[in-house]
Amino acid sequence: MRPLILIAGLCAGLAQAAEPISIDVHRDANCGCCKAWISHLQDNGFRVNDHVESDMSAVKQRLGVPPRLASCHTGVIDGKFVEGHVPAADILKLRQQPDLLGAAVPGMPAGSPGMEMGDRQQPYQVIGLDQQGKERVLGDYPGN
Repeated sequence: MRPLILIAGLCAGLAQAAEPISIDVHRDANCGCCKAWISHLQDNGFRVNDHVESDMSAVKQRLGVPPRLASCHTGVIDGKFVEGHVPAADILKLRQQPDLLGAAVPGMPAGSPGMEMGDRQQPYQVIGLDQQGKERVLGDYPGN
């Protein structure tokens, strides 16, 4: 019987490892690209808690998103902000960097997750913000 117990324990551990990562997303009710970004997150294994807001400026201010890094929607994961069309892979990078307050894709660059427009892709960067207000590049997407 012990081998069966071991196998059952391994299966339970794998099921726990596959549980989705939870992220809160704050967005305006009428924003289509915000919904598309949420779909990108869900397609990449995130569980999204969708919060429709009437005053996104107040949300961004409360979460400490600098105006220079602003976009249309704001996520929160592990107490850190995720501003704009940040790819799921870069959100995972953010989670591994305890010194960062958040990450952002400023503006709404074509080709970023949620802003797919055919083959067109503008260059963009994912910017991390540390506690001293210094920025560093977490991801660099060259465009076409």
